[in-house]
Amino acid sequence: MDDKRFSNYDEFFAFYLEQHSNPNNRLLHACGTVLALGVLVFAIATRHYLWSLLWIPIAYGFAWVGHFLVEGNKPATLGHPWWSFISDFRMLRLMLTGKLRGAAPQRNVVGTRK
Repeated sequence: MDDKRFSNYDEFFAFYLEQHSNPNNRLLHACGTVLALGVLVFAIATRHYLWSLLWIPIAYGFAWVGHFLVEGNKPATLGHPWWSFISDFRMLRLMLTGKLRGAAPQRNVVGTRK
């Protein structure tokens, strides 16, 4: 990712959505986030606390495959880790509530790489 600077989180989130314009990339992010949360909850519930660390490679593995192989860009996590982390959950919430279409930029043809 380039050294892009943002004056506030809303500016960043608009950029974040541009970096996730491909629905397949968004699907990989959603799968990774949900699976990672499931593993985290399971690890804590079964008191296998070391397993809780698996959320990291699961979540980021799915997301990075989506960026490098599907979307063809670099993850925003590399330059803005905290904002990217919370944006994953915000995007997931928008996806689950059907509100992502109105929030996402409409510049790209669905299913194409930038």
